[in-house]
Parts: sequence; C-alpha cells; structure tokens
Amino acid sequence: MQELTHYLNGAHVKGTSGRFADVFNPATGEVQARTPLASAEELDTAVQYAMAAQPAWAATNPQRRARVLMKFVALLNRDMDKLAEALSREHGKTLPDAAGDVQRGLEVVEYCIGAPELLKGEYTDSAGPGIDMYSMRQALGVTAGITPFNFPAMIPMWMFAPAIACGNAFILKPSERDPSVPLMLAELLEEAGLPKGIIQVVNGDKEAVDAILHHEVIQSVGFVGSTPIAEYIYATGCANGKRVQCFGGAKNHMIIMPDADMDQAADALVGAGYGAAGERCMAISVAVPVGDDTADRLMEKLVPRVEKLKVGPYTAGNDVDYGPVVTAAAKANIERLVQTGIDQGAKLLVDGRNFNLQGYEDGFFVGPHLFDHATKDMDIYQKEIFGPVLTCVRAQSYEEALGLAMDHEYGNGTAIFTRDGDAARDFANRINIGMVGINVPIPVPLAYHTFGGWKKSVFGDLNQHGPDAFKFYTRTKTVTARWPSGIKDGGEFSIPVME
Repeated sequence: MQELTHYLNGAHVKGTSGRFADVFNPATGEVQARTPLASAEELDTAVQYAMAAQPAWAATNPQRRARVLMKFVALLNRDMDKLAEALSREHGKTLPDAAGDVQRGLEVVEYCIGAPELLKGEYTDSAGPGIDMYSMRQALGVTAGITPFNFPAMIPMWMFAPAIACGNAFILKPSERDPSVPLMLAELLEEAGLPKGIIQVVNGDKEAVDAILHHEVIQSVGFVGSTPIAEYIYATGCANGKRVQCFGGAKNHMIIMPDADMDQAADALVGAGYGAAGERCMAISVAVPVGDDTADRLMEKLVPRVEKLKVGPYTAGNDVDYGPVVTAAAKANIERLVQTGIDQGAKLLVDGRNFNLQGYEDGFFVGPHLFDHATKDMDIYQKEIFGPVLTCVRAQSYEEALGLAMDHEYGNGTAIFTRDGDAARDFANRINIGMVGINVPIPVPLAYHTFGGWKKSVFGDLNQHGPDAFKFYTRTKTVTARWPSGIKDGGEFSIPVME
C-alpha cells in the first residue's frame, strides 16, 4: 500500500507521529493509500523552514515572484490530465469535473501574476510643508491554509497563490481524505522556481489544525469547511492574534419565477444540484418555484432528467454525470437525512435509496434523490446535506420565496431564474446573500472578483481571491517623510498641525 508523505523544505518527508489516516478509492471502497497525520512538532518543523525562507522571498521583487507563478500556470496546463486523474481517484469526481477543479484554481494563479500592479501603494506629494506621505503593502510572514476535501486543487490555489505572490511563506494543511494533488502542486511550484521552504504541505487532523492555530509564528489562517469548524477556527485563531478568514456551510436556494424558461431552469437545477454528487458549497440544494402551477411544470421537466442521470466511477467515461461521495460516513449521513425527509412528510419523487452499481457494490455511490412539497421546518431543508439530494419548497409568491432564502441561517449563494428584469434587479438588491446568480445557477465569481458568502457561511471581513486576497495577505504600512532644506533651530514640543 502506498504511504504518502509531508512536503517540507522541497522534499517528501515521511511522517514521524506514528498516526495515519486511510485514503480510500470512493468508487470501490478500498483503501488505496495512507497519509501521515502530523504532530505539533512536525508542524513546527515546517514553520521553521518557512520562517527561514520567507524574508528572502519577500525581498524578491514582485515581478520576479510573478514569473514563478507564470511558469506554474504553464506546468499546471502541462500536467492537467495527470492532476485530474489523481484528483478523481481519491475524491471520486468525474474527470471533466476534476479538470475544472484544477482550472478554477489556475485562473486565480493567473490573476495573481498581476501582483506588481496589485501591490502598488499610494503616494501623496506635499501632504504638508515639505512632507510626503506614502503607503506600502508588505507580506505578513508565515501564513497557513486548512482546505477541504471537495476541491483539493482549487481551494489550495485560492489561498497559496495570493499568499506567495505577496511575499509570504505558506503552510498548507489539506484534507487527509484526498492529499495527493496538494503534494503534486507543491512539487510543481518548486519546479516553477519557487524557493524551497516557501510552500510546505503538512498532512494532518485536528492536532495539526490546533498546532497551526496556536503557533505564534503563523500570522494568518484561511479555512474552508463546515460552519461549526469554521466558527472554532475563527474564534481560536482570532484569540491568538491571527488574521483569520473562514468559509462555512451553505444551503443555496434557486428561485424559479412563473415566467422562467422551464427547460433552462430544469437543466440548471440538474447540473447545479447533482454535479460532483452535490459535494459543493455552491451547489443548489433547494428549488423554490413560485406558484403551484410553476412547481408542477418544473417537476414535469425535472423528474425525467433526474431519473436519467448516469452515476458511476470516473473510469466509466466522460458521459458519467457524477461519481461516488467521498467516504462511507458521508454516504451514511446523506441516507439518514433522506430518511428524515420521508419521515417528516416530504414527497420523494425520485428515490435513489436502492441505487446499486454492479461491480462497485462496496463503493460510496448515492443515487439521485428529488423531494417535493418540503417545508422549511424539515431537516432536509435546514441542514446542509452535501449529497445528490435536491429539495423543492413551493412558495405562493415572490415575497415568500425571497423570504425563504433571506431567513435561512446560511448565505453563501443563490439564484433566480426569470425573464423579468425588474424582479431580477429587486432580488439582487434585496437578498442578504453574498453571491447571486441571475439565470446562472452556480454564481461563483471569476478570479478577478471576490468569492464569499454572508451570514453563517463566512467568518471574517475579507473574501477569497480577487483584490481582497491581496489585502488579506499583506499589511499596510504608511510612511510620513520630511526632508528639511536646512538645519532646524531647536526642537518642537507642541503637536504638529496643518497651517
């Protein structure tokens, strides 16, 4: 069995804690590797390497740092197929979806190549008599990121690309469920010319997370995962004086107005609800048709599409719609929530409970489920299922539909499908959710805008990627300078004021 490693100071290093986590092939249920779980001492070793390497990297001019990222983009494109296959093997995504995972991370790296422009400060000539004032953005030092299983390429790149572009060193603690791609990304960064020690990959569990949160050298922590853990990391990191950026759970609503194109809406719901087996923080998991007639027309289009979904391993070809979920525990949790939906009175229109794939009986496959006539007090509406389950909650008016999305505790993403520009504009302006799609089901912003939700989907005041990333990974220093033209007579003891 393959034994994975940490990646420290430019080399693969075996774990020394004696603790390991199994890495499964989700399609077969078999353990295909094991990854070491770092101790606090191993995490400290990574930090020491990073701390030693970071000052020279910060002193490297931004254009040269950007050139490393340019080369990294070329290497990502070169190895796209290899990265996608490794990602699919450990996560279960289809190959096209895995390649998309890499691509969306790559686009953030491309944006970060603009670091020389993005790091420019401000300058005021003659702010006072003979006084100039200017600001500059400087690296934090050693930074860290704790990333989830569902995007093992994209989210690490969302964090380490701007951190590195800004002159920081970065400690990556990826998910122990699919750690191979993060290790491959570290190798490619150093092939691109990144100095040893600037990127460290430390595999681990809560012990490594706590070591990051309490390490006095680490200046900032980024996290993506569930809301309870996001709250813990945010509270602990902030209490230790760190800059912290945490992204939590989601329950994304899609409002379908009576004038919407029902074929377009149904296609959007299938892709956004069941793609990647629903294991996306931006997945649409709640459909809200306005009016019973709208709901009936939508279900008429939706049911046959959901029933025809092809579920299988990534090796079955690119026509597979989605693969397994990541673990047996994830599968069991999805099935439990489906049963609560039935028990609490929702109508199960597409029942995937008896899904069985010949030859893959031990895999973590979950059939597609579609609920109708759910209500907002049900568990399938309140909780993030993170699986191939779409829940329809019927609303009798636009205001009721708007209120459902606004009243939910999560505020990551939402969408409205309509031909009415006034309704769309009103929705975008009033909704208390961070990312909004108008006839776009998964409104993930492109790299030069920022990604972030509201309410209990986010903790911290800056979003991911885009301009916010360069604010998060730098500190602003403001300098007030005066160069006197001659020798001053005596000292000044009163507070200076503008005259």
